[in-house]
Amino acid sequence: MELRQLRYFLAVARERNFSRAADILHIAQPPLSRQIQQLEDELGVLLIDRSNRPLDLTEAGRFFYEQAGQIIARTEHMREQTRKIGLSKRERYVIGCVGSTLYGGMPDLVRRMRQRWPELDIEIREMMSTEQVTALKERRIDLGFGRVRFNDREVERLTLREERLVVAFPKGHPKSLSSDPIALAELEGEPLIVYPSAPRPSFADEILNMLTEQGISPGSVEEVREIQTALGIVAAGVSLCIIPAASQRQRPDDVCYRTIKDENATSPVIMSFRRDDAKGRIGEIKQLIREMYADNPPWLQLSNVQLDGA
Repeated sequence: MELRQLRYFLAVARERNFSRAADILHIAQPPLSRQIQQLEDELGVLLIDRSNRPLDLTEAGRFFYEQAGQIIARTEHMREQTRKIGLSKRERYVIGCVGSTLYGGMPDLVRRMRQRWPELDIEIREMMSTEQVTALKERRIDLGFGRVRFNDREVERLTLREERLVVAFPKGHPKSLSSDPIALAELEGEPLIVYPSAPRPSFADEILNMLTEQGISPGSVEEVREIQTALGIVAAGVSLCIIPAASQRQRPDDVCYRTIKDENATSPVIMSFRRDDAKGRIGEIKQLIREMYADNPPWLQLSNVQLDGA
């Protein structure tokens, strides 16, 4: 399977006509048809229903169209970024982070880093906690912020804070009517949605393990990829979701939040970096975080800070 074939398929799928797609691609129609046929032969399925006019995609074709579009988009991004980096004399610093940290201190920290190092190109990539370990070791990122504890000889970990957890309820749910902290035991039998569904272990496992340790059984458990999806399902009145406290800034209009009163209902925010980088910028980044915490921003109110002794 070649990128050229993906581009050819996308053109045919958009135009729903081989002749128009060939004109756009500046090739003759017979070679275009052969390339699509070879692609279908390799996959072993039909992607295009040729019995209709205009052409239509099969179910497999619609899935392939979505995936091929993402691959081409990522390829173009990789091409542009590589060219940009190659032409630039500025140093690049890549930070991987789980999505929930973007509602806490991550934006503030990056602003402070830009002020401290104006010559540095800082890039943020959303990345699951376990993905950050591999990315650090492969030097695809320089710093990671996640929530899952792990051990690796090449990666140093520092817990910055323990963030309180909150329960997200649909508007009008009987347990959403109070603003008082809620006990985990009150979630017994309630339908629950957890995230991310992959890769594992993840924040989802942390939540499920916490409930198991307390002997609490949800009525049902659904897994989704992202916190935004989970909260959208909560807003629809389908399930409840347990999230870090700073993330309750999402969907304030159609979701209600209650802090969990159990003392152990927390989630760590963990900074990870390569051990051989410990003498680089890490010390200064720790100091920037201390200064950020000293300002006591609103998102820090429901967290137990642990950085002081680091």
